[in-house]
Amino acid sequence: MLTLQDATKLLLDRVKRITEIEEVSLWDARKRVLAEDIIAQRNQPPFPRSPLDGYAVRSVDIKGADENYPVRLQVIDEVTAGHMTRKQVEAGQAVRIMTGAPIPEGADCVVGQEDTDYGEETVSVCINLKPYENYCFEGEDYKKGALLLKKGIVLGAVEIGVLASLGLERVSVYRRPKVALITTGDEVVLPGEPLTDGKIYDSNLYTLGSQLFSWGMDIVCKEKAADVPEQVAKRIEEVIGDADIIVTTGGVSVGKKDIMHDVLKLLPSEKVFWKVAMKPGMPTLCGEYQGKLLVCLSGNPYGATANMELLVRPVLAEMAGREDLRLQRVQAIAENEYPKASRVDRYVRAHYADGRVRVADGSNDSGILSSMCGCNCLIEIPAGTQSVDQGDQVCVVLI
Repeated sequence: MLTLQDATKLLLDRVKRITEIEEVSLWDARKRVLAEDIIAQRNQPPFPRSPLDGYAVRSVDIKGADENYPVRLQVIDEVTAGHMTRKQVEAGQAVRIMTGAPIPEGADCVVGQEDTDYGEETVSVCINLKPYENYCFEGEDYKKGALLLKKGIVLGAVEIGVLASLGLERVSVYRRPKVALITTGDEVVLPGEPLTDGKIYDSNLYTLGSQLFSWGMDIVCKEKAADVPEQVAKRIEEVIGDADIIVTTGGVSVGKKDIMHDVLKLLPSEKVFWKVAMKPGMPTLCGEYQGKLLVCLSGNPYGATANMELLVRPVLAEMAGREDLRLQRVQAIAENEYPKASRVDRYVRAHYADGRVRVADGSNDSGILSSMCGCNCLIEIPAGTQSVDQGDQVCVVLI
């Protein structure tokens, strides 16, 4: 069997990076990959502005002022944020000013109102300031012509805020990967449907779909299919044109209802690999059809969820050019033990914080999902390890 690393490499070698560009609203730009360099078209701020409420004055006029010897100035105007004064501050004068308002010509500092008597027609200043103290310069944030955001970065809240500060409503980004998600199994029914004898509700569709949604993917199909190879093959043929990758769950082992082997033959598709030396998710089956990857995960809820992180996530990260989506591994100290021997690489659900990791309570079996609630990592236990003991250093995959 392949190792996880070898299986991942086989998939990544077949990934085609998405190069199509589209324009989206800033409201839809989070987690999108920027498709152009962003150059500042103006200074920010576009004028010198006040960082506080107070009085715009000339520093030379208040030199030596203190509480015992305040300087009295004539207040010639008042300016608030969003407005300007046409008056110029001259000797012995001040302009009442609010935070964010443009500093009038002639003034080179702003006295905070708490250092004055709050005067209306005249004001007593009891502090002295240096030139350009309490003064935000034009272009203090960025200057016209500056490279603000580089092509290829992932847009987060701050980057979107920078785009908004430029007055942009829309931005050019690379298209998101389109994923078709199909779960199989005659034993599963969708939530909301009657639960008859022998049936269970389909958690995989919602767990995996939520993972894809949280990663910013475009889910073009999310549905359940019966254990009929011809029907599944037909549905894949119908959605393949709209998808960049097909992800399925169930039907990958060797039982009578493990249909995905037959589905790959019916399409027909090239088999890339079957089985990975890992737990959970060992029977993972991968193929390529019409130049697109078909990743068939275990139907066991934890196996499907873990392998979505370990195998599918790196593929989507490469496809989208999303550095933030690539797997992160860190070292941690185990706070409790995991006593099972690991014949192959094993991935154990756990909680990580501040360099320490704790194996989650409850079962780690592939069919158990509930004990993964609240987990934020998987402990990566190498093949041949007899046990993980409290205090051991372990490798952790953040999820």
